[in-house]
Amino acid sequence: RKALQPASKAKRFCKAHAKVLRMVFLGFLGVAYLCYFIAACWLNFQRALALVVMTAVVVFFVCWSLFKKHCGAKVVLLLKPIWKCFHKCWPWLKWLLWVALLGGLIAWLALDTARNPEQLTSLAGFCFLVLFLFACSKHHGAVSWRAVFWGLGLEFLFGLFVLRTTPGIQAFRWLGDQIQFFLGYTTAGSSFVFGNTLVEDVFAFQSLPIVVFFSCVTSILYYLGIMQWLIVKISWLLQVSMGTTPTETLSVAGNIFVGQSEAPLLIRPYLAEMTHSEVHAVMTGGFSTIAGSVMGAYISFGIDAASLVAASVMAAPCALAMSKLIYPEVEESKFKGKASVRLSRGEEQNILEAASNGAAASVGLVANIAANLIAFLAVLEFINAALRWFGEMVDIEGLSFQVICSYVLMPVAFLMGADWADSPLVAELLGIKIFLNEFVAYQQLATYKKNRLAGLEEWDGSQKQWISERAEIISTFALCGFANLSSIGIMLGALTSMVPQRKGDFASIVLRALLTGICVSMLNACLAGLLHVPTELGDCVTFLSTANFSSTSYTMYVCCKQLFASSVLENGTLSFTGAWAGLKESTLCLTQCCGHYNHTSCAG
Repeated sequence: RKALQPASKAKRFCKAHAKVLRMVFLGFLGVAYLCYFIAACWLNFQRALALVVMTAVVVFFVCWSLFKKHCGAKVVLLLKPIWKCFHKCWPWLKWLLWVALLGGLIAWLALDTARNPEQLTSLAGFCFLVLFLFACSKHHGAVSWRAVFWGLGLEFLFGLFVLRTTPGIQAFRWLGDQIQFFLGYTTAGSSFVFGNTLVEDVFAFQSLPIVVFFSCVTSILYYLGIMQWLIVKISWLLQVSMGTTPTETLSVAGNIFVGQSEAPLLIRPYLAEMTHSEVHAVMTGGFSTIAGSVMGAYISFGIDAASLVAASVMAAPCALAMSKLIYPEVEESKFKGKASVRLSRGEEQNILEAASNGAAASVGLVANIAANLIAFLAVLEFINAALRWFGEMVDIEGLSFQVICSYVLMPVAFLMGADWADSPLVAELLGIKIFLNEFVAYQQLATYKKNRLAGLEEWDGSQKQWISERAEIISTFALCGFANLSSIGIMLGALTSMVPQRKGDFASIVLRALLTGICVSMLNACLAGLLHVPTELGDCVTFLSTANFSSTSYTMYVCCKQLFASSVLENGTLSFTGAWAGLKESTLCLTQCCGHYNHTSCAG
């Protein structure tokens, strides 16, 4: 007992002064980080730029939290007279604001589409899809236009920031690069378990371990409360602007990071009392986005990481808006006007248990992905074989599921903004995504992208080997969602396991939610087509004059095609026009290009 006295005294002292000790410890950590931060900036500010941005964001939110806690009530009291005056003027000020915004949008679209007329097709597609969903609305007169316009406005503003502004492009390009670096760490674990040969050559050992790693990291972020904090902040923005209830908004915001069966767990205690419209919003959010874990797998295929992240974030406000358009609220929600709902924390005792549980939970997901891929690809091959057999009976060669999709969905692909020549392949991808799953579709898209970047000929006989960069971006956004027929079972199974007594309600809503989810991804694709700016390739004369023709690339393909178009063969004499006229390198570059690509100029 005497031996234990110092320990018990120390324990009592720590308990009595816990708050002070915590402050001292946090202060010490703060000072240590400040010293590290100053040293990093002093040594190389450019290298430390990412650290500066992250620190600034954290400091802002910490200061904002402290300000709200200590001065929030006083500021609200001080601004109350101004708020009353604003509230009184709002009925006419609201219309003035809408007219100004609409006028500005029309003026911007007129100026912007004048330079790239093909963007008008995407705009027409966007308007058509919104009108189509309104035509399918369950209660036309009850539509909350505030939610619809705010949702589409937030989607448009975010798309404009990501696809058009220099800071947005650079920020998301940097974020995409960091995600790719981060996912590269999976190789350390998978190479140790499976060996380098399997990881480099076999898809299952290359892409599926990324799902395990991502699931593990997500579980750690949940344990630390970072994921909940992010979801709550995004949810608050959507809730305040769109006027939706906290429960449905939280679930849709959660879908940006987690899957269709995990997001409803955030609001599990409230599902039993949610209205049909709120349940529809929850389902639409699940169908309109993809989980962070499978996003990692798609990035490993070679799909643009920045576009995938942007598509997932843009889908959240659009899903809420379109959900309220096609299934408006006609019941009295028990959560209307409720400030917030409680988010549960994990049951793990420490960070190691959280990491272990996250990795273990992904095993089922990995097995599900692998099993689905085997089954769906086998079924697709069987369907194609059957269709070929039926086609040959009536002298139709090459009939397949992809060919049927390319004809049926070709107008939709064209309306989204794909060129007419690319529309059949984009339509094939859409068909695979809707009737099979997006995993298979993204694999095919990755093949097209690799072919383009490798500088292959666009056409191999009558077969198109790749699609344009614009069509790739549109396809990336259009495929970014779990809206496929197989997801109906996953969605119903997940929600029914949480609230078995509402199985009938869920079954009556799910098909309408699936249609909405498909259209949300297409609306995102239309917006990507509207805002996409073609990449500048630079000076082809300089590029080809200094190029190493031992391998091909997309830039080489485009420049060689430009050189072919500039060459004129008359009476056996070869001459050049445009930028290539009178240059000594023209003939040599043409000879080199003819070594890789076919053209009539090569015959001379």
